[in-house]
Amino acid sequence: MPSISKPIAVHPGLQTNDLGLTVRDYEGAMSTLCAGCGHDSITAALIRALWELSIQPHRIAKMSGIGCSSKTPTYFASGAHGFNAVHGRMPAVATGAAAANRELYYVGISGDGDSLSIGLGQMSHAIRRNVRMLYVIENNGVYGLTKGQFSASADVGSKLKKGEGNQMAPIDPVYLGLSIGATFVARSFSGDKEQLVPILKAALKHRGLALVDVISPCVTFNDHEGSTKSYLYTRRHDQPVAQADLVPPAEEISAPIGKGVTTIEMHDGSLVRFSTVPEGYDPRDRAKVFQYLQHQAHGVIPTGLLYLDESVPDMHEINNTSDTPLVQVPFESLCPGAGALEKLMEDFR
Repeated sequence: MPSISKPIAVHPGLQTNDLGLTVRDYEGAMSTLCAGCGHDSITAALIRALWELSIQPHRIAKMSGIGCSSKTPTYFASGAHGFNAVHGRMPAVATGAAAANRELYYVGISGDGDSLSIGLGQMSHAIRRNVRMLYVIENNGVYGLTKGQFSASADVGSKLKKGEGNQMAPIDPVYLGLSIGATFVARSFSGDKEQLVPILKAALKHRGLALVDVISPCVTFNDHEGSTKSYLYTRRHDQPVAQADLVPPAEEISAPIGKGVTTIEMHDGSLVRFSTVPEGYDPRDRAKVFQYLQHQAHGVIPTGLLYLDESVPDMHEINNTSDTPLVQVPFESLCPGAGALEKLMEDFR
């Protein structure tokens, strides 16, 4: 189904940023995700962060792969550049784009299926290269576009709608990022915009790859077993006249994560416990961050800016590339001709 057009009219009282733009100027198409999807809450936070930073929309490059998460770039910054890659390959495309034009703000939107399964190697090498980009993982533990199978981030003991339990240990993107040298690691909850917006703003300004894992409830595949209103029950008892499907609307889950432990009820009635990093927490000590996360790992999801290191050079600094973006370098300089190549090859003979 195509996206629904938004009304053109803008309220004259909307506040403007330093560029004279309103928050509406950072919106995109109407979302076609399920009503109440946590991904749309992340979109709203991204729109707010970009607007507050007064980033020119045409200087944003939105990158994605495949999955529910990868539809998100359609829903913000309609005036930005964009590229929808194949499943799991967004980091490689973003790396190439960043190599060619270092002046853009790269926003990579991915999911736990897109980045932690087929795209795991791609994401790891983008982190290793410290590509300057915001890398958002919209993490819901399922493959939403292919009917809710477990993703690589599903917790042990979690169940599918048909009742099967997951027996495999999850891949935690926060632990993974810390273990392979990520220079910015954060985690948040899609329903806590007060926490998520500042994290996204910091990530957009980070000198390198900023990995932000966002727990994002899936309204469709978190519905509970045994309900006569569930999709499983409906499909077993329905007599279809035409090939169609319906996702009933649900309320967006929104709750601030306060001090201590905050318990939030998901759409299926399950409870998720979040905590924020305590006062005095030092995000610059990688070993202590590991120690803190392991201490908090028993049934609680720590959120906030977990690790930060601004001292590591980014991809361009590592490779000593031109200060002028390659897209602006004249062709004659990029390709000096056969004579120059022949002279260069003399050193290898």
